[in-house]
Amino acid sequence: MKFNEEYFNSKEFQELLDEYEASQKAGEQPFMDADDLVDIADYYNMKAMDDEALEVIDFALQLYPGATLPNVFMARKALLDEDYPQAREYAEQISDKDDPDYHYLVAEIMMAKGDINEADHYLRDYGKTIDADDYQDFVKDCANLYIDYGIGDKAYQWMMRSHGDDSADFKELMSRILYETGRYKEAERLFNQLLDSNPYDATYWKSLYACQFMRKDYANAITSIEYAMAINPDDPDGPLDKAHALFNQGNFEDALKFYKRYSTLEPDDPLGLLQQAICLLYQSDTKQALQLLKQAEQMSLDDTERLAQIYREMAFCYSTQKKPKKAIEMIDKAEQYITDSSELINMMVIRGHLYIENEMFNEALEIWKNAITLSGYAPSIMLRIIVSLYDNNMVAICYYLLDNLYKVMEKEGTIFPEGYAYMALCCHDLGYREQFLKYLKLSLEHDPLETKLVLGFLFPSETNTNDYYEYMTEHLDA
Repeated sequence: MKFNEEYFNSKEFQELLDEYEASQKAGEQPFMDADDLVDIADYYNMKAMDDEALEVIDFALQLYPGATLPNVFMARKALLDEDYPQAREYAEQISDKDDPDYHYLVAEIMMAKGDINEADHYLRDYGKTIDADDYQDFVKDCANLYIDYGIGDKAYQWMMRSHGDDSADFKELMSRILYETGRYKEAERLFNQLLDSNPYDATYWKSLYACQFMRKDYANAITSIEYAMAINPDDPDGPLDKAHALFNQGNFEDALKFYKRYSTLEPDDPLGLLQQAICLLYQSDTKQALQLLKQAEQMSLDDTERLAQIYREMAFCYSTQKKPKKAIEMIDKAEQYITDSSELINMMVIRGHLYIENEMFNEALEIWKNAITLSGYAPSIMLRIIVSLYDNNMVAICYYLLDNLYKVMEKEGTIFPEGYAYMALCCHDLGYREQFLKYLKLSLEHDPLETKLVLGFLFPSETNTNDYYEYMTEHLDA
């Protein structure tokens, strides 16, 4: 099957599409192969022309009621609507039950229903009938199916059944699976190999960016996305991705520029406005941030998840402006759109931060106690509360809470690396030299990027994190 954008841009496909559309305009019914008609339907799908796609498939089924691909197309549409009986009916209409696509569809219906092990058994049984020469392609097809459904562990298991090859198709699929299963460094290695063969493929550069971003290697991620942007300057993902990396580096001023560029390319997407507002909030420009958030709100009235984000950021703006009633009103609005329990706990932590920022100490302590209890005393929630206290100049309390947290975790034999940088910061502010150096070293060992974001202001801007500890041992008492 040739369902890819490169084929759709080819002269061969364009002639096929022109022939079909000319027949339609003339009120005629072209006589075409079933697979070609499905290609046209897939093209319309890619262009979000759903009615036209269904019209092509209806015509294909009139000509070839038992053909495999038109029935697969309709079955997958039924799966999107979670209409599993309908999907099964289309599967059974396929005449050639020996066609591999029939078997993949049967397995896909099982996956869509959540019957993952049943699908796996089905595919393994079917695999016993595959010729040795075709087994490598069969394994890749199965892996592709699993990864399309976000079942990365099964996809990886299937790829391990192959003997591998040096083809771009194999490397692309393997790198995608490695990425989806969190093996970012391995995926990065394969994408670099693909780029060695095709350095002008913007998709490869974007994929490399994604691996580097997930590893928090933001400097190299920015370089990768800049290559993609040079190859395809009209792709709105480029400035958006670069902005995300700059934002995570703490470079809010430059991130703002690229979020603006994204909004220019995608004016109907409120995400650009939301992210611009967050950058402005970090730069203490709450007035302009609120203007953008109100615009984003009007564009997101049907998007409950986005509205929750917008109201949360509005709450921060109003709190910074010392308008606690408006801030709490926004948090109340945000919570109306949240159903996930962990997100509600996070919102409780934010509510406490707004209370304490506006000197409502008792209210903050009460809501934080509830958040800690509901989270099962999760260290991540504890740390967020401690950071909030630090932001409100309660350094001694932060030190006390972190010290107790580490003592408890030491007894339990667990590690919480995300807090080391903040503990080092507290020790620095309190003048505890030896403890500062201890936690600086631990922070550098476990999370150099967080160390730079939290403690970087203590060092000359050009200092590499690898030199932080040595620098401090030489300059701390100077």
